[in-house]
Amino acid sequence: MSRFYSLRFTAQILALLPIVLMTGCSQSQQSAHNQVSEKAIAAQVSESESVPNAIAQSANQIISKSNHCVETNPFDESVRFALRASNLAQNARSKEDWDEVARQWVQAVAWMQAVPPRSPRRSFAERKVVEYMRNLTYSQQQAARSRSVSAFPSFDSELFDRQLELYLSYLSTVGTPDILIVGSSRALQGVDPSQMQRSLAARGYGNLRIFNFGINGATAQLVNYLIREILPPEHLPPMILWADGVRAFNSGRFDRTFAAVLASAGHQRIGSGIRPQLAQAQPYPTTCHEFPALCVARGSKFNFYQAKPDITLEPIMADSSADWELTDLVYRPGQQPFNLTPISLDNIDAQGFLPLSDRYNPQTYYQRRPYVSGRYDGDYQSFNLQGVQARAFDSVVAFTRGRNISLVLVNLPLTEGYLDSVRWSAERQFQDRMTYLSRQQGFLFIDLSQRALTQYHYFVDPSHLNRYGARAVSQKLVAEPSIPWPRRN
Repeated sequence: MSRFYSLRFTAQILALLPIVLMTGCSQSQQSAHNQVSEKAIAAQVSESESVPNAIAQSANQIISKSNHCVETNPFDESVRFALRASNLAQNARSKEDWDEVARQWVQAVAWMQAVPPRSPRRSFAERKVVEYMRNLTYSQQQAARSRSVSAFPSFDSELFDRQLELYLSYLSTVGTPDILIVGSSRALQGVDPSQMQRSLAARGYGNLRIFNFGINGATAQLVNYLIREILPPEHLPPMILWADGVRAFNSGRFDRTFAAVLASAGHQRIGSGIRPQLAQAQPYPTTCHEFPALCVARGSKFNFYQAKPDITLEPIMADSSADWELTDLVYRPGQQPFNLTPISLDNIDAQGFLPLSDRYNPQTYYQRRPYVSGRYDGDYQSFNLQGVQARAFDSVVAFTRGRNISLVLVNLPLTEGYLDSVRWSAERQFQDRMTYLSRQQGFLFIDLSQRALTQYHYFVDPSHLNRYGARAVSQKLVAEPSIPWPRRN
């Protein structure tokens, strides 16, 4: 599910938790709750309509386990958690440290949101909620960047390392994907798994699992290495959708990304016969949580209930047209003045997709950077569709055919202004060659270079799609009748 739910949805849920302290410490209860919720959280988008009710039911179950009420000032409670989070952040280093910081900010947000609507502190509290949410986002990002102690040695590519860690976690949480998207950053930004899931579900292909394993700079050599050497053999998908273009198949240029991987500590581990493995499940620790809940006395007992909201809770998905969305800027607690830093990799969602919202405008784009023609573009240097990249591609075709894996090669669109005479010539050679090879070797080649998908508003730069282009590409692929989409039993 793309980014699951936005902060707006989170705030709506938190708004259902006004005013009196609810405490709970339980290892067994939390373990049972996690066993139920993990699959629900990672469930497919087609099931998302039932999530708000599931969350409400879960909240009711948790609330009913508390058997006492303590009158508490929510503003003071929030400040207490915020101070604790700020102090912990000063010395946070590990993933576990930042996890604890994030948990404190979650509770600070919940309590601040519980300040009553008619309280004179409410307006101030609303601003503090926004501030605390920024701090929560930052601490979550720090936790995500901190590598696990048991993580596989680095492949000298931050994106490769993070995508691999996310993919292994996806396997552990959701299971083997039915469709694995591979390719360079053009695939990472250009094919939206969640949109593809929804479009496929509308056509009768429900509950499909889709993951985007795009890697910046990936060539045919790196994709071959990923599929044959990195991915656990027992978790190979029934379909691989390779979305990219001619640059990934040019053997004439220096393959910098693959060369760095071959020189890495991660490759040395692979060379010794050890593949990345799923982490061993750890027992859930006993934890204590303090969240506000409404408590009403009836007779000699307290009864817990949730206030009925005056709005309908709806998940805000990554393809929502709402003008409110997660910002790319992060706030570093304790720094003055505020230090806002653009972070791109932190926006990768739980299915490996990087949604970018900027729209390409050539008039302003080239005011900030020089125009480079195809003649001087290193990606097209000594253009050659034979050589090492061709051999790597043939290896992928043979590997997938031998394991009955459907291979779909997608030529992603480019803007017309990008395709000068040099690039256009390379593009035509690539299209002709892949059309020929697909007939000879049995894979499927889909060419999406048609005019309808080359509009500027679908791109973030001349050759990379934005989230709107990724949505259009995903919908176009689902509508392609020649693709043999897998079905779940």
